[in-house]
Amino acid sequence: MLPLLELAGDTKVHRVHDAVDHLAREFNLTEGERQELIPSGRVPRFHNNVTWARTYMKKAGLLEDPKRGEFRVTERGRRVLAEGHSRIDAKFLTQFEEFRAFKTARPVPRPDGETDPPDEHFPTETPEEALQTAYQTLRKSLAADLLDQVKRSSPAFFERLVVDVLVSMGYGGSREEAGEAIGKAGDEGIDGIIKEDRLGLDIIYIQAKRWENTVSRPEVQKFAGALQGKRARKGVFITTSSFSREAIHYAANIDTKVILIAGTQLAELMIDHGVGVTTDATYELKRIDADYFPEE
Repeated sequence: MLPLLELAGDTKVHRVHDAVDHLAREFNLTEGERQELIPSGRVPRFHNNVTWARTYMKKAGLLEDPKRGEFRVTERGRRVLAEGHSRIDAKFLTQFEEFRAFKTARPVPRPDGETDPPDEHFPTETPEEALQTAYQTLRKSLAADLLDQVKRSSPAFFERLVVDVLVSMGYGGSREEAGEAIGKAGDEGIDGIIKEDRLGLDIIYIQAKRWENTVSRPEVQKFAGALQGKRARKGVFITTSSFSREAIHYAANIDTKVILIAGTQLAELMIDHGVGVTTDATYELKRIDADYFPEE
């Protein structure tokens, strides 16, 4: 925060974009550090940090916005600079009533679900990052619980689950058509077949193993050989466990297209496509619609 306030100390109007460039040079950031994204993958982390530093100091009355995307120092900000502080953080800003009111109304979430009390330092994560971190933590926990549930299911249920996942991804036409195909071939390492699209222009052969042990290369090799025996070009090998490095390397270097889906990826696909999960809560992140407000 202090370097940003020092930049504004010349009393000129500054643009946020220019401030990001200026501070990046001051901190000797590499291009990679400048482009590093927050967990959502949408906003560069450094740019996000600068904009939140500006927001915090604006709420404390040290900066003001003459126009959208701009800022300049206030009289209070100039007094703070004249006092010669070596650091400005959230704890420092709590001396200002406006900032205390802001913090009380909108506490900054932390990944552990708690909120920062007024005398905490400026959090290491911005609110967007904290929300993304919490989301990823909940998602990983859900995926682990899902996989455990799948492993404890019956083989017949696992076959139906595989069908549901593939159909939800757009394969197999209808649920009934896919259900007729899978679990009935049962020969030469092939557990079932499913349409690649609703028209059935191509067929995908499936191997589904509800295993605890790592799937090794011989198992994948057997499946690939079965595909060749059917003159098939595409196959999906799904397991509740994982694949060995040799198995992954083998599948990646053969002419037949064989996709390997390990248990962790299966759980992720279930979450992404709403199989075996239900929405508990939904939060919308909104921002100002810049097109709605006229330029001054």
